Amino acid sequence: MNRQSISLTEPNDEWLKSQVESKEYSSKSELVNDLIRQARNQQAQIDWIRKKLDLAEKSGFTEDSIGKILEESKSRLNG
Repeated sequence: MNRQSISLTEPNDEWLKSQVESKEYSSKSELVNDLIRQARNQQAQIDWIRKKLDLAEKSGFTEDSIGKILEESKSRLNG
């Protein structure tokens, strides 16, 4: 595992310390790695949503009412 040296603001350092002291994490490193993992997962979800939105926009827009769209969606779900 690579070692890094980072500088933290006092509030962030205090928060990290409190998480370790509360036994939520065994070390600051474990917590920072978990935060990075969460951020990466969140970015993956954002990228997936963006891709879906782009595809939806490229497929065109509809003039159908909300009720009509809902009816068609339910129909497709029920076969």
